[in-house]
Amino acid sequence: MVKYKKVLVKLSGESLMGRHKNGIEPEALLRYAGEIKSVSDLGVNIGVVIGGGNIFRGLKGVDKGFDRVKGDYMGMLATVINGLAMQSALESLGVKCRLLTAIRMEPVAQGYSQQLVKESFDKGEVVIFSAGTGNPFFTTDTAAALRAVEMEADLLIKGTRVDGIYSADPEKDPDAIKFDEITFDEAYSRGLKIMDLTAFTICSENKLNMLVFDINQTGNLKRIILGESIGTFVKN
Repeated sequence: MVKYKKVLVKLSGESLMGRHKNGIEPEALLRYAGEIKSVSDLGVNIGVVIGGGNIFRGLKGVDKGFDRVKGDYMGMLATVINGLAMQSALESLGVKCRLLTAIRMEPVAQGYSQQLVKESFDKGEVVIFSAGTGNPFFTTDTAAALRAVEMEADLLIKGTRVDGIYSADPEKDPDAIKFDEITFDEAYSRGLKIMDLTAFTICSENKLNMLVFDINQTGNLKRIILGESIGTFVKN
């Protein structure tokens, strides 16, 4: 039985690098596309947001002398490149999908609107949201939270390289404790960096639950949709 019928999946741009130091590794891209397909095949409506850190990260650009606003727009364009790549990968697997951008740039993709999202879901298409919110100073985490609320998602699912949320960085602290479930308030009071504060607030105020899990474990996304207890569930 499908537990969640409409979800938004947030992936980092770095996840597309695979074994590379930057850019897109085709094998990694196809692996994630396959995970999304496995859920789409269940009849679930899926929105996807991918970061752009594998190509350009605005804040790091500021450290190198880039203007913050220009740097953020460059980061937004990087998410469009990743969105095009994911669209191509999904279509190669026979998945119907639509790429929308927060900044109008036809003929690359259509401009975002709630109506287009609804039409796509009615057709069984996966919707890829790119170009963040279309505004500088906002991250793709914030864009993911915003789009999830707008599409009335049942759950925001954040794929990471670890299997959930820990009391400390498990890659640095062997004594870090994993949470199976945690509230937004507790996560905030502990200073756990799950998403940026703006994204966190959007989820909390709109009662949108979140799940953080290991995206690199094959089949995990489908298991979540079917109701298995995987990763860390963040709730109000």
